[in-house]
Amino acid sequence: MFLRSMSGLALTSCLLVMSASPVALAFNASSNLPVNVDDKGVALRGYDPMSYFSGKPVQGDAEIKFTFEGATYYFANKENLAKFKANPGQYAPRFGGFCAQGVAKEKKVDTDPLSYKIVDGYLFLTAKPAYKDWVVNVDGYVKQAYVRWPDIKNVPPKGL
Repeated sequence: MFLRSMSGLALTSCLLVMSASPVALAFNASSNLPVNVDDKGVALRGYDPMSYFSGKPVQGDAEIKFTFEGATYYFANKENLAKFKANPGQYAPRFGGFCAQGVAKEKKVDTDPLSYKIVDGYLFLTAKPAYKDWVVNVDGYVKQAYVRWPDIKNVPPKGL
């Protein structure tokens, strides 16, 4: 019960921060894409998705880019681009880069690109206020998010 209350508090905190500060919205709340993008269609706020797998996320170069599932990803170098292109489904963030805990609760919540965890070889992102709660029950949230994702995948965040 305590974990459920803390989980609700963390998600509520995420949603309050987002609604109170329009400037903080780095994502397009009206997009029905299954990927968390900014108003220019860029995912991960420009971070190189491959860099997460080396343990240190770094900003990508806007000149080295690739579009996958309607989102543009930037890469720090051509080697990372080549690896991603070879298997984008493996390296693109799960749940389109939306907060995994939010998806578990049928919400598409923007994420902090530095609040992440690699689980079973996949990249999962969370909103910074939710991260501490999320890491306590990663498996539970991931399982629930996989159940809920098909229902919300193509619904704009503001419609949830």
